[in-house]
Amino acid sequence: MKERSSVLDGFFRPKLALRLGLALSLAILPLGLISVFQTYEVLKEREVLSGTALLAQTQQAFSDSRDVIHATLSVGRTLADVLNATDGSFENCDVVMRELVEQENAYIFAGLVGPDLNMVCASGGVPEDQQAVTSIVPELSSREIEVFMHSLEFAGGVATVSVLVPMFDGAEYRGVVWIAIQMNQLIDALAEAAPDVDLVLFGADGSIIATANYTDMRRAVLPENRTLQELAGQGRQTFRDDNRFGITRDFAVIPLVPGKVFALGSWEPQQSGLVQLRYEQVFALYFPLLIWAITIAIAYIWVHYLVIRHVRRLRSWMRLYAAGRGDLDGARLDNAPDELEVVAESFRAMTRRLSEQERELEADLREKTVLLREVHHRVKNNLQLISSMLNMQIRATKSAEAKHLLRRVQDRVMALSAIHRYLYMARNLSLVRADTLLDGIIQQLVIVGTLDESGRKVGVATQFDPVEISPDQSVPLSLLTTEAAINAVKYCGMTTGMDAWINIALKDVGDGNYGLSVVNSYVAPTEEERAAHGPGYGSGLGSKLIESFVAQLNGTLEINQFADRYELHVVFPVKWHAVEEEG
Repeated sequence: MKERSSVLDGFFRPKLALRLGLALSLAILPLGLISVFQTYEVLKEREVLSGTALLAQTQQAFSDSRDVIHATLSVGRTLADVLNATDGSFENCDVVMRELVEQENAYIFAGLVGPDLNMVCASGGVPEDQQAVTSIVPELSSREIEVFMHSLEFAGGVATVSVLVPMFDGAEYRGVVWIAIQMNQLIDALAEAAPDVDLVLFGADGSIIATANYTDMRRAVLPENRTLQELAGQGRQTFRDDNRFGITRDFAVIPLVPGKVFALGSWEPQQSGLVQLRYEQVFALYFPLLIWAITIAIAYIWVHYLVIRHVRRLRSWMRLYAAGRGDLDGARLDNAPDELEVVAESFRAMTRRLSEQERELEADLREKTVLLREVHHRVKNNLQLISSMLNMQIRATKSAEAKHLLRRVQDRVMALSAIHRYLYMARNLSLVRADTLLDGIIQQLVIVGTLDESGRKVGVATQFDPVEISPDQSVPLSLLTTEAAINAVKYCGMTTGMDAWINIALKDVGDGNYGLSVVNSYVAPTEEERAAHGPGYGSGLGSKLIESFVAQLNGTLEINQFADRYELHVVFPVKWHAVEEEG
């Protein structure tokens, strides 16, 4: 669980370079925001300038059309004044109208319509069909100046821009002067004025008077979300909207004849917010981001060169030292700052001290190991000396009972000697291989002939698992095995002339327990055999010793006696010291 937590902490905890990048980002964030704000304000100002420039372009583009319309209005007013001076006779009216059209190529018709909506005179003569008059009755009846697009049927259906100027004699309405301008004159002027600007001339009622491209698609250049009537009511203005093609455009509206005729111009925006920008605008807006990225990159490179690479080098030294490499005294950093050099020198000094302490500990441990081995060696020699003295006493003793008892003592002494001999020769003094130890003890008993003092053959079979015990466990286990083997001799039937056998096994029975089993053949002793062994036969001393050794091992003892065999089973825990301490 702790390892998983450390992995998650390492995943979510940012590294030094990332932390530095975040810190620098926060440090330069105010400057970046100020720069972006200023750039955005500049872009907004440029948008305003774009609208202002469009107003100027539109006004310039419509200058010729405006001049023609204003000139026509002036001519209409002049004609109204001249005709008023005739006192209603309107003499030579046809001649005046005809001469006006002949002198001005832009005009295709000029005439006078009376108050009764009948044509009084015209440049081409009064037409017999008054359809041309009746088709514009609303405009003729308004008694105000009107400018609108109209097709003259009597002139072959030519599209014209009609200008109506009412004529008054004081408060008396005497008719309206009608002058028609050729549409082509205005269209050609608009087409040549500003090729990159869509131009529309429209009236206050929303009707289109003229466009630069006078086709069926002429209304596609109008704004999608505003009508011409709305634009006429709002006067001079600029705004941004999509045209009816769905293309974003800047629009400008200027009045040519106040309240009557308006001009609409549109072009592609000079900049379209934060995404669709021209090259210089993109550079101006995203330059702070570029500076931020360059700053972070330079900071990372320098931090990596000055700090991170040296920290990684120190980390590799620590890993090598943790893996057992102690020769780091010559390790050096490459052009590191003084602060990191101090850290590196401290690390090297620490490794030197730890290495020296480790060598001292190893020397102390080696010395103590040698001393401990020497102790075991001397104890073994002393026990063997005692065994030799007992052997001499056995040979000098005449009593069979005394020899038997001295032999039992000698066996126990030799078992202890075998333990100290094993510990003297073992490489690891903290753990004892129980199988090797017990095998040596059994072999020693066979060598000295204890298992068969009468000279008869006793079959001894062993089966030991490779298990390890502590040195403290080795003494009671060895003595227990020796005592059990000696007791097995008493009951294996070796004096009966039958085959006698003893099986000794040490097994790992699981759950942290080991099991020792001593099983031997069994024949009930006769009275003669009891007399031959003396009064101490079956006294129970061996059983008491076995129970004592089992208690020292904190184990459990089980003895089973059958007609043909005798079984002794001991189960004891591996970590018996921990059990004793808890008890």
